[in-house]
Amino acid sequence: LSLQVLLKILALFIIKIFETCEELAEPLPATVTGRIPSFLKGSLLRLGPGLFEVGDEPFYHLFDGQALMHKFDFKNGQVTYYRKFVRTDAYVRAITEKRVVITEFGTFAYPDPCKNIFSRFFSYFKGVEVTDNCLVNVYPIGEDFYAVTETNYITKVNTDTLETLKKVDMCNYININGITAHPHIEPDGTVYNIGNCMGKGATLAYNIVRIPPTQKDKSDPIEKSKVVVQFPSAERFKPSYVHSFGMSDNYFVFVETPVKINLLKFLSAWSIRGSNYMDCFESNESQGTNFHIAKKDPGEYIDLKFKGAAIGMFHHINTYEDQGFIVVDLCAWKGFEFVYNYLWLANLRANWEEVKKAAMMAPQPEVRRYVIPLDVHKEEQGKNLVSLPYTTATAVMHADGMIWLEPEVLFSGPRQAFEFPQINYQRYGGKNYTYAYGLGLNHFIPDRICKLNVKTKETWVWQEPESYPSEPLFVQTPDGVDEDDGVLLTIVAAPGSQRPAYMLILNAKDLSEIARAEVECSIPVTFHGMYKQ
Repeated sequence: LSLQVLLKILALFIIKIFETCEELAEPLPATVTGRIPSFLKGSLLRLGPGLFEVGDEPFYHLFDGQALMHKFDFKNGQVTYYRKFVRTDAYVRAITEKRVVITEFGTFAYPDPCKNIFSRFFSYFKGVEVTDNCLVNVYPIGEDFYAVTETNYITKVNTDTLETLKKVDMCNYININGITAHPHIEPDGTVYNIGNCMGKGATLAYNIVRIPPTQKDKSDPIEKSKVVVQFPSAERFKPSYVHSFGMSDNYFVFVETPVKINLLKFLSAWSIRGSNYMDCFESNESQGTNFHIAKKDPGEYIDLKFKGAAIGMFHHINTYEDQGFIVVDLCAWKGFEFVYNYLWLANLRANWEEVKKAAMMAPQPEVRRYVIPLDVHKEEQGKNLVSLPYTTATAVMHADGMIWLEPEVLFSGPRQAFEFPQINYQRYGGKNYTYAYGLGLNHFIPDRICKLNVKTKETWVWQEPESYPSEPLFVQTPDGVDEDDGVLLTIVAAPGSQRPAYMLILNAKDLSEIARAEVECSIPVTFHGMYKQ
């Protein structure tokens, strides 16, 4: 294909994955090529935006479109595809009133133009109406499943019918202002998560929350949620943006980046015409990055000061303990600038040259390994405290007792990100591991699936012309012995094809294709999800 044709297809992809689509009245049968592994008998569940404008009012940011839940069902070697909008308050009210009613991440909800001037004026001062637009992820709590975003609201869904069941306000159960879409879930179903909160002495802090597994008396585990431990905030009224956290067998790791939420701006934003969540972010250029650790059981904050150079960070890959050290692998973006500044839909929908130009100015991505020593003594100033033989990461104590962390780079390529990372979480979450899988972003465009050996830095890539995948989810082969005995599931947009989207199954060993299930409809961008047995 000529470069011109490829650029046209890329432009079509960019339009299609950020384009409003209809939900489906019933599941669509997919056309299968190859053979679906017999152990796949469940559902691939994915969340992302599906409604990018309401009436003639557009949503402006990647995280504003209304939540659409997708499901690929596997049964007897056959595959069906189904999708439905989550009936959040944000969605239902927008559809009913044919306008944006609740302010989203980057889109301000103007007051109802039908109201008179006085009621419109007072509606500015009613306080914050927080969105429940759960477009980021889905995960289990007890025997239930919840679609989630990063506010205090989570939405209970039926993963068979994709019906919306109940909106839950986590503030009714625990002291948090918001909670991430990336919990850690233990084999028994215990859920751990993190969110910012009001701490002691009217300062902001971060709480780790524990939600117990399924209860014998069938009561709702959320009602028994408890705060396990609290991390302090570097700035009193400016908590860092937190997207995920690390957890090993015995420790929590919280990476406090220089990207801040200015709480005073946040509280006043809704009284200022045209303000949204994105207006409340700022970067503390002098802070660098703070690494906090705490014991898990019982929860206890360890008051040691670990610092590193400024990074932006959304996704932890894995965290584990080894010989008195905590090893923290994560996807970093160098510097203090907020990557979300580059995810306005107008930027992402621009032509390829404009997308590349924006990516050249954005922070640069790297996969990094940090090593945190647990046994720290004051007399060891000036020397590297890391004695693990297999890493070049260092930790050096300064005269004031602060320990400066320098990472080992596990993967780096110019404007090439290894993002949306996944591992064999069931067996190796919180444990010493070898393989990570990720979505390869080329100047923010997802154009490959990657596998990384974190021990040798060897990489494998699946890539196909005119194919744009999403986060790969690892499913273990039931009788698998090796860490990478399993498959990867990813949804791929193929806008130039007769069937414009497909679910792809790759062999996790070498990223060779096992099968694909093509559907005769476009599928917009999805962020995260899960495989449900």
